[in-house]
Amino acid sequence: MYFKDIIGQGEIKRQLIKSAQTNIVPHAQLFTEQGGAGAFPLALAYARYLNCTNRTENDACGKCPSCLKYNELAHPDLHFVFPIVSKKEKKKEICDDYLTEWRSFLKEYTYFNLDNWLEYIEAGNSQALIYSKESDEIIHKLNLKIYEATYRILLVWLPEKLHPTCANKLLKIIEEPPANTVILMVSETSDQVLGTILSRAQRINVRAIQTEAITQAMISQFGLSPDDAKHVAHLSRGSFLKAVEAISLGEENKFFLEQFKGMMRNSWVRNVKGMKTMADTIAGIGRERQKNFLAYCQHLIRENFMYRFQSPDLNYMNLDEASFAIKFAPFVNERNVIDIMDELAKAEKDIAQNVNAKMVFFDLSLRLTVLIKR
Repeated sequence: MYFKDIIGQGEIKRQLIKSAQTNIVPHAQLFTEQGGAGAFPLALAYARYLNCTNRTENDACGKCPSCLKYNELAHPDLHFVFPIVSKKEKKKEICDDYLTEWRSFLKEYTYFNLDNWLEYIEAGNSQALIYSKESDEIIHKLNLKIYEATYRILLVWLPEKLHPTCANKLLKIIEEPPANTVILMVSETSDQVLGTILSRAQRINVRAIQTEAITQAMISQFGLSPDDAKHVAHLSRGSFLKAVEAISLGEENKFFLEQFKGMMRNSWVRNVKGMKTMADTIAGIGRERQKNFLAYCQHLIRENFMYRFQSPDLNYMNLDEASFAIKFAPFVNERNVIDIMDELAKAEKDIAQNVNAKMVFFDLSLRLTVLIKR
């Protein structure tokens, strides 16, 4: 990953490059974003640039021994920590057990989210964590002698997924880091990161990608016309992942949209059998996808409410969603929109706390039968 591969984010690139060139490198940095803005590729490109022995004014050289090893993500002084699914029967209990898959994943994906990673490793219904056992691995790696780099890099993706034991040990390392060690963390929900870690790391807020940058990326990478590219950039709201989804409604979004339609129709006609079937279906897709589905439902409720005001600049629906909104939007109004959103948020919280999914979604459908007819 190079700075040149990252869409937009010129100001942050300049900030990181200046940090390396002036040797003012904070030992703990937290990149935060809402998703799809490029925080992880920025952190990885920064790590490469820090250790490049022939860097230019704008990027790493790509030819020095350090860059060649970064090309393969196999530099001995680059260490990754990321959420995994423990599989004792396959002896996969720490991040290094997934390192082959992780390197292959990063070579295939520049922009990604947790769902992409979980699907890649076939996690099924399991929730991903950075387990407590990882803390011993981190301590061991950071106490080794630096092999050849100027800076030893620990890149932690999604520190909000750290087990409390692991988070507390990482905090101790942040407070007393080994010499020439740089800890780069990338978070999408920084409010869930241990507060004491937040207070001890320099925060780098990666804002949504500029509309013009996404527009140009859609034209150059996907061959869209300028008008189509501009429309996709608007729908993306600064997320490259959402822009790619908007080009052709992804399988995940198609599935979510169909389930949303079914849930609302079942609630409208009080189809209890349909509600049970839908609850069984959603219960089988795994906790992370269930939470994503509920977040998607909240997004659609909001968009359908705004659709009634006939202001395209305020709407962020793709063509399939907008087509459904023509008939559905009138049922989302001032009398029920807040309560519907509250029920969806409550269901999302219940799923996160491992409440029985069939009960959560069946109960949600029952509650919607009252709200949807207000």
